[in-house]
Amino acid sequence: MTTKQTFPSSPRRDDDIDLHALLGTLLDHKWLIIGVTAVFFVISVVYATLTTPIYEATATVQVEQKVPSLPGLDDLSQTLGATSSQATTEIALITSRTVIGQAVNNLKLDITAKPERFPVIGDYMARSYNPQMPGDVAPPFMGMDSYDWGGAELDIFQLDVPSALLDRQLRLVAGEHGTYTLTDAGDNVLLTGRVGESATGNGITMQVQALHANPGTVFDVARHSHLGTITGLQGAINATEQGKDSGIIVLTYDNADPVLATQLLDQISALYVQQNVERNSAEAANSLKFVKEQLPKVKMDLEKATAALNAFQMRAHSVDISLQTKGLLDQTVALDTQIENLRMQMADVERKFTSNHPTYQALAAQIGQLQGKKNALEKQVGHLPDTQQELLRLTRDVQVSNETYTNLLNQAQQLDIARAGTVGNVRVVDRAATNTNRPVWPPKTILVLAGTALGGLLALAFIFIRQLLNRGVEDLAAIEHVGLPVYACVPLSAAEREITDRNGRVRRGAYAQHLLAQSAPDDLAVEALRSLRTSLHFARLEAKNNLLMISSPGPGAGKTFVGSNLAAVIAQAGQRVLLIDADMRKGALHTVVGGRPEQGLSELISGQIGLSEAVRTVEGANNLYFIARGKVPPNPSELLMHSHFTALLEKLKPRFDLIIIDTPPILAVTDAAVIGHHVGTSLMVVRFGVNQAREIALAKQRFEQNGVPVKGAIFNAVEKRSAGYYAYAYYEYAGAKA
Repeated sequence: MTTKQTFPSSPRRDDDIDLHALLGTLLDHKWLIIGVTAVFFVISVVYATLTTPIYEATATVQVEQKVPSLPGLDDLSQTLGATSSQATTEIALITSRTVIGQAVNNLKLDITAKPERFPVIGDYMARSYNPQMPGDVAPPFMGMDSYDWGGAELDIFQLDVPSALLDRQLRLVAGEHGTYTLTDAGDNVLLTGRVGESATGNGITMQVQALHANPGTVFDVARHSHLGTITGLQGAINATEQGKDSGIIVLTYDNADPVLATQLLDQISALYVQQNVERNSAEAANSLKFVKEQLPKVKMDLEKATAALNAFQMRAHSVDISLQTKGLLDQTVALDTQIENLRMQMADVERKFTSNHPTYQALAAQIGQLQGKKNALEKQVGHLPDTQQELLRLTRDVQVSNETYTNLLNQAQQLDIARAGTVGNVRVVDRAATNTNRPVWPPKTILVLAGTALGGLLALAFIFIRQLLNRGVEDLAAIEHVGLPVYACVPLSAAEREITDRNGRVRRGAYAQHLLAQSAPDDLAVEALRSLRTSLHFARLEAKNNLLMISSPGPGAGKTFVGSNLAAVIAQAGQRVLLIDADMRKGALHTVVGGRPEQGLSELISGQIGLSEAVRTVEGANNLYFIARGKVPPNPSELLMHSHFTALLEKLKPRFDLIIIDTPPILAVTDAAVIGHHVGTSLMVVRFGVNQAREIALAKQRFEQNGVPVKGAIFNAVEKRSAGYYAYAYYEYAGAKA
């Protein structure tokens, strides 16, 4: 009768999600999850504390939808029907090179000077320094005077460098009593100078306005290209309209220096308003220029007309205009004055638009109508006496020129007032301001929470990915599913870890004995092997001989550990047991029972030594004997297939109660299949979390194809999982003993 350990298992489809097992996996790796999460928490806190804060400056400007009309001019915006928001155009003007370029010049933003600080903690220590008086500088920390520990300041008024040094980092070293030295990246001295004085050397002109630093403090100085600085600021300054067609534009700029950020937006806002005023007053200025150009011409025409009238009156001896002639004169003067005003307006419009513009066409139509009325009056004048006609013509010229000249003078005054008093169609609603109590970066609370969550997610991802990549069986139901009954579950013990590596192989390099059954007889793994001994006692009743083969699907399953300690516990029960290391390639059984690998199986089969020389006793283990692997032969498989090996087994059978043969992995070489034909019982060692279900099935199939039946499996190095699959009697037994 064959007995074996059986364990309940519930059928589960491959595509089902086992939440119990999932939770158990998380609990099994809880310390890894906690550790990684804690590390990321600490890193997040350190980063949030040490990183340089970034502040956001904001300013608000308003763009009016309609430009106020200038006195003396037509309201062309109404003529063109321009009532939509101009914010889109104004945003482009705010961030134009003209506006930002002037701000760069005013604030000297193309010159950068930053003190060198100790890596990682230097910025934090400099920010933490609280000077008692303006200009105070923190003393050097531990004598490291080349770094700034707080309070260092360098204000450069002028820095002109050759084109080869543009955008190149230079080093300025502070000296005693306001002196300094400027060097290049190779520590070559370029010039030396003093604060407040202009210094020149190697094509560089420099003037330092203020320097507050400990002697020896190093500043990183650079002169950047003007266009490059403007381009960088254009990308950094954000201008957006608040709401559709609202005309409210919000400017934002982020910088580590809140004062600089505020100053820059103030400059841009002021320069933009100034540019807008100049742009809107340009129309009045152009019209004023046109009027002033016309004044001399009209004045000259008035003087000529007055002189001609006076000369005629002298010749005609002061001829007076009759009442009829005076009525025609008034009408003619009014029409001529209107026509002259319209022609001046037409000339002003022609400077801005083409002759096809609606305004120009409307003015031309009005002039045509007035010219028709004037032609009708001239027919009436033709019926007057010649003297009256000439007097009317001359008087008309004088009055028309006089009224035109007067109107031009009035218009010039109005345009001059309009040009000087134009305020533009934009205004600053909110001046630039920066909230230094709430930097936009880093958001400490969010950053710490996000960093901690990221650490936890990465730990979970690592665990699940490793679980997916390492699909080694962790449930004995998976072994039984391929048709192999599990005879024993050998738990992983601390003592076993000391004598085996993490892949389950016995540690090499020492020839001392490492039998767990001898050194730790109360270990849980040894208790499991005693249970296996009982199961094998009944299984061997049906076996054809007393040969037991221990194999595995692949290396690292721990078959050598299981075979050697199983032999030891069986020998402790009073039976004569022989251990044979049949892995003549990489056998390591001698590292467990003690001794050297030479003078073993390979020499015995080849006839180099006798049986008495090959069979050794195991120190401290009564009834336990051992045959090492021997020297590594060139043809291990051929030796095992030789008749000498068969004869050897026949000689050994009657001398021992049980012969355990440790073979190579079946999926690596065919040695186990060759030996399997000679043995009565074959067992396969499967390691927890290492051997895959497909690998176990393939190994079983390989044995069956060679006509070797596998009796069952030994589940080795089983670890206790929180899912509860492996809380077997061994753990309960250990708890009861404790």
